[in-house]
Amino acid sequence: MTQTKVLISGAGVAGAALAHFLHHDGFDVTVVERAPGLRDSGYAVDFRGDAFDVLAEMGILDEIRGHDTKMRGTALLDTEGAAVGQLPAEAFAGELEVPKPELTRILHRVTEPNIPYIFDDSITALTQHPDRISVEFERGAPRDVDLVIGADGLFSKVRRLAFGPHEACLRHLGMSGVGFTADNILSLAHSGALRTGDDHTAVYAFSAADTARMSVSLSFATDAPTLDRRPRSEQEQAVRTAFTGHKWVVPQLLDAMSAADDFYFSSSAQIHLDSWSRGRVALVGDAGYCAAPTAGMGTSQALIGARSLARHLTASDGDHTAAFAAYEAELRPYIEANQQTGREGAAAFGARTE
Repeated sequence: MTQTKVLISGAGVAGAALAHFLHHDGFDVTVVERAPGLRDSGYAVDFRGDAFDVLAEMGILDEIRGHDTKMRGTALLDTEGAAVGQLPAEAFAGELEVPKPELTRILHRVTEPNIPYIFDDSITALTQHPDRISVEFERGAPRDVDLVIGADGLFSKVRRLAFGPHEACLRHLGMSGVGFTADNILSLAHSGALRTGDDHTAVYAFSAADTARMSVSLSFATDAPTLDRRPRSEQEQAVRTAFTGHKWVVPQLLDAMSAADDFYFSSSAQIHLDSWSRGRVALVGDAGYCAAPTAGMGTSQALIGARSLARHLTASDGDHTAAFAAYEAELRPYIEANQQTGREGAAAFGARTE
């Protein structure tokens, strides 16, 4: 029997997990990733609920637990930096939190021996036929496959090609922010600090595995996610404008931002689609149903969605249309609940809501 050929765009959590499950069930899987190599940046990620079952099924739960950040909680600060309250560790760290680079490394290590990864390339065109889908690439030779899965994040290239422009499905939540690491000037130790302002700004910092360094997030209200596509200089200027006049350690953090080599800018946004599939193309993770970082569910959604999609494709006996429909019917209530949490979280962080 001929193996079903599946091309996955995106080597992140959703893409690697889906590749693992599909390969295990006998599919011929290839992963293409536009980055030149494995991504080794990003904040810590947390796991909640059924995500633990997915990690256990993949055989990596114990190893993941070995990288627990052991966060003890987050201090709530006033504008002068004085403590006024405390949030429990679960508020940000979920039931288990690990550095994202460690999770990415583990997922790649367990899949790479059996699954081809094509780095530094991306899909440029998709042409659907009754019995296959033809794929063109920025660098590689064209190929025909049976299915294409977009696991390529909020600004998914696969989604844009198969479903339409980002603007048609991207819902901005009124907040943008920058992330980077800096010297641990707050002396945090497996703990965090959160300072919000009446001007719709928030400073969040935490230190976990390396207590000499801390991860910093500077968030502020915005009307649209256009800054995500702008040069770093413009993004930095937007942050500095939002935090003009702020005291405490904010001026030091702004200087650290400009010096950071792991600078990352993003807007808090969600993806809303009437359907997560078009013909032989389907979406998984943030590409299909991002709930926004303020939901705290991105990694869990990626893992649970990947397992669900793989299970339904395996059970469908080659009927991808039925598999995609069953996958969506199973997952959509869970996603909608998480997206509501994401909207509430954005408002709590000072987003400018309608």
